[in-house]
Amino acid sequence: MDLFVHEARLAGQPIGPIAVVKTTADVERSGRIPAIRRAEGFPVHIRGYREGVLVDERITVRSVDLAYDVGVDWPKVVDLFATEVEIAVSNVGDRGYEISSQDRVFDVTAGRVPASFPAKLLVLLMARHEAGGRPLLFLPAELVAANGHVLSRIITELAGQWNTTEAFRDWLVSSVVFADCLVDRIVSAAIDPVGAVAEPYALWAIRRGNFEPPLTHRAVVITDDLEPFERLKLHILNLGHTLLAEEWIRSGSKSTETVSRMLSDTTTSERLADIYACEVVPGFGVHGMAEVAARYVETTLDRLRNPFLEHRIADIANNHTAKVGRRIGAFVDWVHATDPQMRLPRLIAVASAYT
Repeated sequence: MDLFVHEARLAGQPIGPIAVVKTTADVERSGRIPAIRRAEGFPVHIRGYREGVLVDERITVRSVDLAYDVGVDWPKVVDLFATEVEIAVSNVGDRGYEISSQDRVFDVTAGRVPASFPAKLLVLLMARHEAGGRPLLFLPAELVAANGHVLSRIITELAGQWNTTEAFRDWLVSSVVFADCLVDRIVSAAIDPVGAVAEPYALWAIRRGNFEPPLTHRAVVITDDLEPFERLKLHILNLGHTLLAEEWIRSGSKSTETVSRMLSDTTTSERLADIYACEVVPGFGVHGMAEVAARYVETTLDRLRNPFLEHRIADIANNHTAKVGRRIGAFVDWVHATDPQMRLPRLIAVASAYT
């Protein structure tokens, strides 16, 4: 998002300033906040193919103006969120929406920083309400289906457990918009102390709602329906990753294999392309999405073959059983709910091995 805002600013859009907040106690990332605070910005290296053209571009992102660590800057974060923030974006880890037991009952007046992200956010929202209750657009970037609705429900339930006032809960419903979002971009490596190597392809899809779009950008799509975007990403890009991980696991390899190196093998590349052509695209066709799926497959194969991305299969293989269920098993179920006779032999074989 910082890069999108940087590019939008260069195009003349009056967006920002941006404040970045580190919400965890991760020691390995402790150098990021001081690095972000340096005025020269931070690097993003875009490498790969865009519409068949090789891209190898370094960008210095200068859209971030402030940076805080909640471990030492919590009062400043609370004040900023309460009085100045117009739009908030979150990007926490896979378990970021979980609430720790110590945050189920919380005394806001004690001044303690909550342990979990939802509890931190609730404290910030309560401070904003007390400071006058300006409206807020919240854009979650976590890889959770209907992430805006999910986060809104979690915050509302936690507010009830904390016995917040009726006035606050009414304001939360009427003035805070949690928009469902989908972010799709492979970021394969960090640049220390802050920065990243990423592919050219990028998508930030936001479900349309009662709010103004945060910016105009070629990668930002405002849509009435996120499901087609979610299905394409989950059942083509992510499904392809998991099929490659399955092959790597079955081979018993202990090598530090990457996606692009696996696909440099003609047999592996042709096998994946054939599954896409004979099972995945026809499966999307059952739902009237064959044409868009075929185009997305072409883009995906270019993305997977990107020689510059060190996207390790071992990382993709983490939580493999759950990923097979979400990416492959759920696709089979989605297709068969409409056409029970659709033949998906290879996908069914992989899904069945983990059920």
